[in-house]
Amino acid sequence: MYLINFKDFFELTKARLAISVVFSSIAGYLIASDSYDLYVIFQLIIGGYCMVGASNSFNQIIEKDLDALMDRTKNRPIPTGRISVPRAFVISIFLTLIGIVILYKINPKTALFGAISIFIYTCLYTPLKTKTPLSVFVGAFPGAIPFMLGWVAATNNFGIEAGALFTIQFFWQFPHFWAIGWFLDDDYKKAGFQMLPTGKRDKGTAVQIVLYSIWTALTALIPVAHKTGALQISLYSGFVVALLGLWLIWAAWRLYKQRTTAAAKKLMLVSVAYLTLIQIIFIIDKFLIQ
Repeated sequence: MYLINFKDFFELTKARLAISVVFSSIAGYLIASDSYDLYVIFQLIIGGYCMVGASNSFNQIIEKDLDALMDRTKNRPIPTGRISVPRAFVISIFLTLIGIVILYKINPKTALFGAISIFIYTCLYTPLKTKTPLSVFVGAFPGAIPFMLGWVAATNNFGIEAGALFTIQFFWQFPHFWAIGWFLDDDYKKAGFQMLPTGKRDKGTAVQIVLYSIWTALTALIPVAHKTGALQISLYSGFVVALLGLWLIWAAWRLYKQRTTAAAKKLMLVSVAYLTLIQIIFIIDKFLIQ
């Protein structure tokens, strides 16, 4: 009765987003580990996907009527009727339970942070999207959990190292999602979503995007100073991370100067590449340079 095809399941759980989130978790795990356990990595992949998929599924249930109003979301499984709300709810609950159980088997702290992520994303961020631009700030908390979740999975500890990884991905959320909010502003307004800090594609929003890009670049360099416990990177890797940070800031500055949809799309792509590359650099530094 509850079988659905893979395409609809992947759309309901936003597979591409879920995979990128899982990648961040694996990066955090590898950065924390002197050696790695393939079984734990497998658990982190499956448990992480279930948790992110559950959040996205709950989100689409809550926003089903709003999704039908926007061009980018009107063909999702729930607005089109390919998946009913009761069926999507069952899938969401199932994914939540499976995800928590799997992450708990890694360690209880990992399961706790996974559960917190679902709660904030579903119960706070999602309803706030139509109420206030501060929803992006609230959504940055669950969005920043995956990178540090991997560290917690590897060490069973939330210390300064996990906090530093959290901070990097927390500040990164703002230029990334405001860039998306910029080029999708017209579509978002159809559903009443308030995603930009000033509510408009104006100089004020562009200035904040530049500022948060700078803070993102700076926080990614903190491990170079060796003030974040066991989380450290070499000067060589720090130099590359700094160059990537300048690239992110340049893309944000370009948006500030041009204030165009094209510039916003460029910043979005640069932000995705930036986060992925610094995570890879942190891993390479851990295993090949230090």
